[in-house]
Amino acid sequence: MRAAAALIFVMSFRVLLQSLRLPFLVLTPVCVLLGVATAAHSDAHLDPMLVLATLAAALFAHISVNTLNEYHDFTSGLDLHTQKTPFSGGSGALPAHPGMAPAVLATGLLSLGVVVLAGCYFLYLRGLVLLPAGMVGLLLVTTYTRWLNRSPWLCLVAPGLGFGPLMVAGTHFVLTGQITAQALSTALVPFFLVNNLLLLNQYPDIEADAGAGRRHVPIAFGTTTANTIYAVFLAAAAVDLLAATASGLLPATALLALLTLAPSCFAWVGALRHHGGIGRYPRYLAANVATAVLTPAVLAAVLIVAH
Repeated sequence: MRAAAALIFVMSFRVLLQSLRLPFLVLTPVCVLLGVATAAHSDAHLDPMLVLATLAAALFAHISVNTLNEYHDFTSGLDLHTQKTPFSGGSGALPAHPGMAPAVLATGLLSLGVVVLAGCYFLYLRGLVLLPAGMVGLLLVTTYTRWLNRSPWLCLVAPGLGFGPLMVAGTHFVLTGQITAQALSTALVPFFLVNNLLLLNQYPDIEADAGAGRRHVPIAFGTTTANTIYAVFLAAAAVDLLAATASGLLPATALLALLTLAPSCFAWVGALRHHGGIGRYPRYLAANVATAVLTPAVLAAVLIVAH
């Protein structure tokens, strides 16, 4: 009996871990690190415990988004119709183990509770000026799957808003008590790139998402328009880097981050060639992920070394 119970526990734990989408969580510490780097570059004193608390809050926010998305996509039946790729279509945890749905929902809600508690601490530490950003963050976490996915433009910018201005600039503010032009300018880079990350990952699921009532940009306007938006966002990230470097907000070595935009150019070519069929060519989706993760990582490294 004990062996059977232990086996059930291990299997349940594995399903929960799968529902967290662990590979996607890598983006969170990278964006938090970028906020830490801008804070360090401003010569602020960094409290290690506060850095860890900020990272934990960001990770639990991301976990909450992922698990709530897993639960809603399963209960709506969407997971049964998506085209699974390593980068889109959900984890597949709940279709294979439907009895774990309540546990996944509970994980999402508990993670959200941790985020709220952390937010209350940050409000106590830095004041009510953080409240609007915190409320926007909570709205993004709780409404992304069910409501924001039905509005093309809100769905388009919500991911970048969460990982860019809220996570990067928010980390900077929590650690320093102030916001700087450098932090805001730097936060725009993941804003544009993470928007593109989610945009391209929507291509393989266009038909399934439309059937479930979603209405993101590739559904509402087609992949040709989405490809144009992708190119504009990619160019905007490059222009932001160039402008921030030219104005002295970033050191000249920050131009190294332009090199990590190259995989996105490759991903864009794949989108132009294959449109909604890009899911059959995961190398393009992988290149898109590489740019979204590597570019803020390189920027963070550059700022830390410069400091």
